[in-house]
Amino acid sequence: MAKFVILISVILLSVYLTEQAHFLSKDYINKINKVAKTWKAKQNFPENTPKEQIVRLLGSKRLLGIPKSPIKENDELYMDNSEVPEFFDSRLEWKYCKTIGHVRNQGNCGSCWAHGTTGAFADRLCVATNGEVNQLISAEELTFCCHRCGFGCNGGNPLRAWQYFKRHGVVTGGDYNTTDGCQPYKVPPCVRDDEGHNSCSGQPTERNHKCSKTCYGDDTVVYKNDHYKTKDAYFLKNTTMQKDTMVYGPIEASFDVYDDFMNYESGVYQKTENASYLGGHAVKMIGWGVEEGTPYWLMVNSWGEQWGDSGMFKIRRGTDECGIESSCTAGVPSV
Repeated sequence: MAKFVILISVILLSVYLTEQAHFLSKDYINKINKVAKTWKAKQNFPENTPKEQIVRLLGSKRLLGIPKSPIKENDELYMDNSEVPEFFDSRLEWKYCKTIGHVRNQGNCGSCWAHGTTGAFADRLCVATNGEVNQLISAEELTFCCHRCGFGCNGGNPLRAWQYFKRHGVVTGGDYNTTDGCQPYKVPPCVRDDEGHNSCSGQPTERNHKCSKTCYGDDTVVYKNDHYKTKDAYFLKNTTMQKDTMVYGPIEASFDVYDDFMNYESGVYQKTENASYLGGHAVKMIGWGVEEGTPYWLMVNSWGEQWGDSGMFKIRRGTDECGIESSCTAGVPSV
């Protein structure tokens, strides 16, 4: 009987581990590349990475049961539908804004919601000030000081992040191990070495940091004087995502992640038929276009430059692929 119990335990453990790793395996990637018509897959994570570690990267929490409001439907600066171009890239529109194409690395922390919103806010500040404010905004402060936003490394709500910008303001802050801005990010990045090992493999989720009320990065910056705010916080419809971006700059976009997406390499992502749901993720939308007949949104992710297409990806536009056009958020900087 004891041997039988041990055998069953071993079988269950094997199934569990297989279940964890299967969507990162070379076999699964090969299957994707056989059926995906508009994009290609590659190995972004070691195939023995636990599923729970992948899920931890996905931290965009929607406010379930609460109507999506306020929804911004118009603006006196919006152009007519006929004036929206087929191709738009914020990096080209505002070449002086160095933050727009910058790819951050959230590390072993579900702070995508903070990176997507602070990333878009930094770009919008640069646009609003014609380049006078041209630096990253602190994902560290937002992640660990906005308690109404959610749970820090365990996820948060993007709209509440923009509300935090409006109510409290947020300081500047660059990447890990830099002195850029008031409060640089303190979570170590997840990086892959030449042998394919990921520095975050087997590591627990980063514990939430204590909210700091001082500058520890650039010691010439005064904490009280470094807070930037927005005038508002709002959702955008699929009809206003482009117009708002063309006037004010990039926006935050949340969407549902399926396991095939983790293996994205290039092209325009569309969920393959048998992909399984993993969680909600937040990124920054900086433009759009059409690739070989398929319309797309151009996105900046926060999993480092080793992931995907140098840290970026394209996703099908116009069909609400994985809910990408259902939960976009933004705000107008107060300058």
